[in-house]
Amino acid sequence: MSEERLALRSVLGKFATGVTVVTSGRDTPCGMTANSFTSVSLDPPLVLVCITRSAAIYKSIIDNGSFAVSFLSAEQEHLGRYFADHSRPRGETEFRAVDWSPGPATGAPVLLGALAWVDCELANSYDGGDHEIFLGSVLASGHGPEYDALLYFRGGFHQPPFVKPRESRESA
Repeated sequence: MSEERLALRSVLGKFATGVTVVTSGRDTPCGMTANSFTSVSLDPPLVLVCITRSAAIYKSIIDNGSFAVSFLSAEQEHLGRYFADHSRPRGETEFRAVDWSPGPATGAPVLLGALAWVDCELANSYDGGDHEIFLGSVLASGHGPEYDALLYFRGGFHQPPFVKPRESRESA
């Protein structure tokens, strides 16, 4: 990797993001850890994820026309690591070691215990350099237990410390 790309990667790594697992496929599901997720619109409900074209899930999203996104809690770092590991099992066995249920609209896996999730139909896709930007129409959503979020910052996973709301800090 060139010095310029390494420098840019270092700069971009200073932006903390949540950690998600993007999934697709009803019959043979696949998934991957992603931190390039954002909400786009509430009316209509739209989200986007950026997926490298070399990832197996890229083809699955194209073929199925849908995907789900599970937002990981600080308790689920092991799932973030599992779905980021390129040596994990693939095909029918990829989800055997994971607790999940089919998304209500698309059947794509929704990870149990996630902070929240969205189940999406592929609305559009756009060229994003070495990634594809997938725009999803949210068909269903939900949330799980109230845990802290798992964060990605400076190239690693982090669990946020509890931060008191501003009013509480001022009165303390």
